[in-house]
Amino acid sequence: MLEIDGISKRFGPVQALQDVTFAVRPGEIFGFVGSNGAGKTTTMRIVLGVLEADAGEVRWKDAPIDADMRRRIGYMPEERGLYPKMKVGDQLEYLARLHGVEPAEARASVERWTTRLGVDARRGDEVQKLSLGNQQRVQLSAALVHDPEVLVLDEPFSGLDPTAVEVMNSVLRDKADSGVPVIFSSHQLDLVERLCDRVGIISGGRMVAVGTVAELRTDSTERFDVVGPPPAAWAHALPGVTVVSVEGTRTRVELTDGASDQDVLRAALAAGPVHEFRRYQPPLTDLYRDVVTSGAAA
Repeated sequence: MLEIDGISKRFGPVQALQDVTFAVRPGEIFGFVGSNGAGKTTTMRIVLGVLEADAGEVRWKDAPIDADMRRRIGYMPEERGLYPKMKVGDQLEYLARLHGVEPAEARASVERWTTRLGVDARRGDEVQKLSLGNQQRVQLSAALVHDPEVLVLDEPFSGLDPTAVEVMNSVLRDKADSGVPVIFSSHQLDLVERLCDRVGIISGGRMVAVGTVAELRTDSTERFDVVGPPPAAWAHALPGVTVVSVEGTRTRVELTDGASDQDVLRAALAAGPVHEFRRYQPPLTDLYRDVVTSGAAA
């Protein structure tokens, strides 16, 4: 298990991270989300040893991560870290060798991953001649070519078309299924919700929520969708009930102060036929907004 335990980091007057703690389990895909400047990249750079934490510790299998272990991590930075004038195949083989892979195995790995990621025909091209999407595929190949024990990916889906997104989804799921912990950051919350086993939300350098999407929903405000009666009018007089939105004949209400969903249903039925009554399951986008907003208010 990859453990980030109590990490803090300051840059001059700016407290970039404050007691950041979470873990990524073997075989798990962990989505790390937050706004620009929230602390995602700083956390990842500390895991990789690019930055040193002021406090806290990063552990792998209960032991502090050292230089030898970091060679066994696959890292994909947000800023492309490839040599632009070097050919794709030569560069990937060189990077594999830097991680201790033998020459024949490195060449086989380059062939395997460029084929899997759809850039095998570009192995003889300079990186700078590739499209941004293909550069991103090569960057992921570079993170995988040495068969890492842990994957740390910073915005891996940036610039990818839908087909490439599905290919990368498949690759990350396969790596996780083989027991590799995978952590990636992304602003594409719909993708995070679909792909990740658990999610960590960071805001202002602090972890404000960690859990599955279902667990985050458990902590969210109780809301219901009612379809049928005249829009919203029936709900306004109910104590502890707030009308959140009205779209056509659909009214979304929020329950507070011990209000009962059965009271809502009875009031709606009294106003007219009810065609649909169900608990609203907020997407990760809504959960993220609510968690960050409540964290800022606290």
